Amino acid sequence: MTPPPSDRVLVTVTGKDHPGITSRLTGLLAESDAELLDLEQVVVQGRLTLCLLVRLSEARGVLKELLFAAHELGVALDFQVLDAPAPVPEGASPVRYVVTAVGRALGALELHAVAWRLTEHGANIERITRLTETHLGSVEFHLTLPPGTAPDALKRSLLSLSMEAGSFDVALQRESLFRRGKRMVVMDMDSTLIRIEVIDELARAHGVGEQVSRITERAMHGEMDYDESLRQRVGLLAGLDVAVLRRLADNLPLTEGAETLVRVLKRLGYRTAVISGGFSVAAEALKARLGIDHAYSNVLEEQDGKLTGRTVGPIVNARRKAELLEALARQEGILLDQVIAVGDGANDLLMLERAGLGIAFRAKPKLREAADTSISASGLDAILHLLGLTARELQEVG
Repeated sequence: MTPPPSDRVLVTVTGKDHPGITSRLTGLLAESDAELLDLEQVVVQGRLTLCLLVRLSEARGVLKELLFAAHELGVALDFQVLDAPAPVPEGASPVRYVVTAVGRALGALELHAVAWRLTEHGANIERITRLTETHLGSVEFHLTLPPGTAPDALKRSLLSLSMEAGSFDVALQRESLFRRGKRMVVMDMDSTLIRIEVIDELARAHGVGEQVSRITERAMHGEMDYDESLRQRVGLLAGLDVAVLRRLADNLPLTEGAETLVRVLKRLGYRTAVISGGFSVAAEALKARLGIDHAYSNVLEEQDGKLTGRTVGPIVNARRKAELLEALARQEGILLDQVIAVGDGANDLLMLERAGLGIAFRAKPKLREAADTSISASGLDAILHLLGLTARELQEVG
């Protein structure tokens, strides 16, 4: 065999995986003084693919040794001569992103749909990683976008895809030090951490459900601001026995994946918080039940075992939520880039904007479009995959 004239050679090894392959081949490279420039190895269903980029210089004879060793190891070896890489002009480096697809089961149809959207927007897929163990439930696409390309159009396209499909979520994140370096997760309560709206349940128990719903509808259509709508709805609860509120707080239905999310976050050392426009009795019950570190919400005034129809202290509205998130981050010594905020309603938008990653959870289209990313088809524990955690890592923390 005549050695190739170029110094840079990509060696590709494929075959049945077993111990000793990488050790044997890299040992030959080391003995020949060949320079190892890059390597990548993956095992899929017991089949190995190992790529070694080497600069041979005067060590071209090592290719024959590698071929003989591969034969003895029972694997196939091929090589390709590569041209020298073109110099990258200053400021022209591509920007790296991660797209995470999460669903009950992802197949060729779903992954093709994601890959096609990436292609449409000029994204180059560099690596695909499966995050789940026994099935394709979550997959990461590591990719680059051309220099100067804003990710907004790709984000909208992926959001549209997940909304159309309805069976899986697709999230786009900038790949950076902070993606896996988040340290605090802040969550809304009603229709996010729990499956109900506490005020609606209390209103039904008090016989004023329809009146409260009408006020909520007016607020959603912009006919009154949040503070006034809350005052009017709480006013209709005057005279309700506090025991009704406490019974409800003791039996709050958690959203799918909530317990797993908080348990894993706590074991990994994350700080957790509830910042809610709901009521403190419920928020404090969740704090105790799940071991959440902080809880902020509206306080209902009580007198003689009944609700007075008034709140105590400042109303936790959209602006207050954002302020509390910032205050908590300062208190914990955590950068805003290291904070995740999760919510479902319009009054969560400012909070989501302040956080390093704002997630719209089973939210209306307007919030989904404004947030960094969204989750609709999965439970709250899908957030763990957005952090890049694999199923194997999640099993380690229990």
